[in-house]
Amino acid sequence: MEKSEDGVSNIHNRFSLTLINPSSHYFSLVVSLLVASTIAAITHLIYLNSEEYWFRIPLVVVVLGIMQFIDTQFIKKKEYSKSLHSSLFGNLIWLLTVVMGIAASIVLSKEISLFFITFGMLLFASFRIGIYTTTLGATLKKAWAICLVQPLTMFLVLIPNDMWAPLLTDPLTLGYGISFLIIATVWSILTDRAGRPEMESTHKTIQAYLASQKNDFSEAEEIMEARSSPTKVATTQIRIQSSDKDTDFRMVLPEIHPGPYHPVGGSNIPYLIYKNLDSKAMVMHSISDHSLNLPSRDQVENYLKSLDKTVTKEEGLTCTEPVTVQINKARVIGLLFGKNPLLFLSLSPHGMEDIPSFMKNDIEQYAKNRDYSKPLIVDTHNAMGKEISKEDAEDMLTAAKSCLDNLIGKESFPIEFGYANSDGMDVETEDLMMGGLGIMCLKIKDKKYFLGWADANNMENGVREQIVKNFADKGYSLLEVCTSDTHFARVKVRNKNGYYQLGLITGADKLSEWMLEIAKKAENKISTAKFEILEHQTEVKIMGEGIFEDYSKALDNSLKITKGFMIGCVALFLTSLFL
Repeated sequence: MEKSEDGVSNIHNRFSLTLINPSSHYFSLVVSLLVASTIAAITHLIYLNSEEYWFRIPLVVVVLGIMQFIDTQFIKKKEYSKSLHSSLFGNLIWLLTVVMGIAASIVLSKEISLFFITFGMLLFASFRIGIYTTTLGATLKKAWAICLVQPLTMFLVLIPNDMWAPLLTDPLTLGYGISFLIIATVWSILTDRAGRPEMESTHKTIQAYLASQKNDFSEAEEIMEARSSPTKVATTQIRIQSSDKDTDFRMVLPEIHPGPYHPVGGSNIPYLIYKNLDSKAMVMHSISDHSLNLPSRDQVENYLKSLDKTVTKEEGLTCTEPVTVQINKARVIGLLFGKNPLLFLSLSPHGMEDIPSFMKNDIEQYAKNRDYSKPLIVDTHNAMGKEISKEDAEDMLTAAKSCLDNLIGKESFPIEFGYANSDGMDVETEDLMMGGLGIMCLKIKDKKYFLGWADANNMENGVREQIVKNFADKGYSLLEVCTSDTHFARVKVRNKNGYYQLGLITGADKLSEWMLEIAKKAENKISTAKFEILEHQTEVKIMGEGIFEDYSKALDNSLKITKGFMIGCVALFLTSLFL
């Protein structure tokens, strides 16, 4: 599992590459027209020393606008926004070339050359080969057929017609231009094959990802499901039901992981489970990683349909008071329902990535040796951080084992219980997802203990501590605040994480206010209750470890190839400045 997490971390670290595109196609439209106008102005005022710019600029702008629309006919799914984005970058390359031509003439004290006008146009065409084959879904043949359509049309209205032939047939210009067209072609072939033999086409995977960001997730799910394998996964629930049966609550620990990313596969699985259980549940993050992602909506549906096929493993009326063990950064809080320990693991406020599976195996074996039934282990996922260090992992394992030892001798007491959630409250915010907030209240031996839950992807560091403090100031004992680690997103987030962690937008004080209101509702519902430990297994397709390693490898290889080609292209371009 650790290898899978390495791949996921590497892919996640490359996420910022997807933010290169402007956030709005209107921005690309306006800026591309301004850039084209600047190219026309520089060409006539500086290169040609002509006053024709007054009618050439409108011509270039009109032609560019028309060609941007025509380009959509050659783009997979005919997306206008992609046409505008690619046009903007292509025109920027052209502008950079003509500006560098001016700079070279000044620095080297030589006559300015119209070579850079034609050369910039051909560089634009070369860029179109690369962008059309990688992200816009065109074949290499189609990319070659259309690569000159937009830049050449602009060139023909930019340059007086009596200069077309000399500029377009100049051997030096053609030599450099064709060289870059060939380089773009070779680069495209090599990057598409960067993931082989495991991935047939890197470009198709990139295109599927980009399509999924527009909520067209069918291609991404098809690719991922084809690489997935059938596996039996378990789901454990603690069902707590009030004696009057008015409250029927579930704490769910699925052996699957939210993801891989919104809106693909099981990205919103915590909320879907929550709704499937009548919005009376806390869907916890179990010790699982992205290898346990469900790759498609079909697999999600199969999983959800199986949830009612549970088997009752144990039931009872009593529970121990909570035990808290803190060792350095590591904190473990435990309760014992019958012979079933419930453990909450956290490094907050320091944070970490998903707890690795070897820790789960170690804790389960230790519990088995002490005659416990299967422990229910929650990764609270309540602070941002990197992969857990060896030292912190050892501290957490020691704390978990100490907690299990302490629970053995703890006296059990009748359960009194209350639950409430944020349904009906106005808690919609960009860092809290569709399941909202929930609070469970356990009254044990005349003391009330509260457990908080949020349908969110992790928490801002320190927010958990501030909420606990705010509860304590009001006389409430809040044991933990857990998140579901949902990979759903209300909005497209343009930061390096790709999501807003809980508390980043809303803030700890506002979250505390909402959660205290819910806690009071849960407190008012307290009544005697019984618990059941429910388990079920179902066979679904999961993504497995290899798929992320293969994607990571393909991405790394593509970037290495791209860096090499970039260095070569820059070196070749610089030689043109000395002509």
